[in-house]
Amino acid sequence: MKAIQITIDEELLRRLERDPEVKRAGRSAVFREAVREWLRRRRHSSIAAAYKRGYATKPTELSGWAEAEAWPEE
Repeated sequence: MKAIQITIDEELLRRLERDPEVKRAGRSAVFREAVREWLRRRRHSSIAAAYKRGYATKPTELSGWAEAEAWPEE
């Protein structure tokens, strides 16, 4: 692991240090988990946006399928 330096609002730090999970696991572990969750959410949002863009346009290669769904008369 690599040590880094960050700046955090004093009130946010006070709230963080009062949390039992922070006391048990340590601030670094909590920050690592927060960053993992943030990255997971960003990836999820990116994938959702890609799906939205992909389904926003009508596929042209499927035109004519509505007529093909009926059985031909014998």
